[in-house]
Amino acid sequence: MLRHLPNAICVLRIALTWPTVSAINEGDYVLALLLFAVAAVSDGVDGYLAKRFNWVSDLGRALDPLADKILLVAVFLALTWQGLVPVWLATAAIARDVLISAGAIIYRLWFGDPKGRPSVISKINTALQIAVLVVVLLVAAGVPAGSHFVLVLSMVTFATTVASGADYLARFARQAWHLPAR
Repeated sequence: MLRHLPNAICVLRIALTWPTVSAINEGDYVLALLLFAVAAVSDGVDGYLAKRFNWVSDLGRALDPLADKILLVAVFLALTWQGLVPVWLATAAIARDVLISAGAIIYRLWFGDPKGRPSVISKINTALQIAVLVVVLLVAAGVPAGSHFVLVLSMVTFATTVASGADYLARFARQAWHLPAR
């Protein structure tokens, strides 16, 4: 029964998306920050449990990145709608997730199961995306942070978002290139 805990945590992360976005839209940034922080921490917890106890499943392999994408895209959209996240950053983050998802689907349909794990740049990018959203929510909740810090963090996040998207595209292309001819 416990071996399904990482999947249940992923479902919880998805379930936290709606109340987080609702809190953002209502201007309750403290609640949004709390909910988003719980969801973000749950990403690390489910990964740790799955790896530590070998509670890995095919469902989990699909559910974990889906839960991440649903949460991050929704929060980026809500904060951008509120004017708190720059459009250029949200566009890059969402485009990256669409690119990765579409690439994985196309690869699966044409070539089979895409092999590999998230790259280091992808993990750094996800951490930075979470960090920039946390900082934006902190600022919106009234915690003072220098506007230069938010801008620099946004720019670094943008750079890793572009690099991560390019890395995924190159990895899909390399894998497809090295497949035997059909």
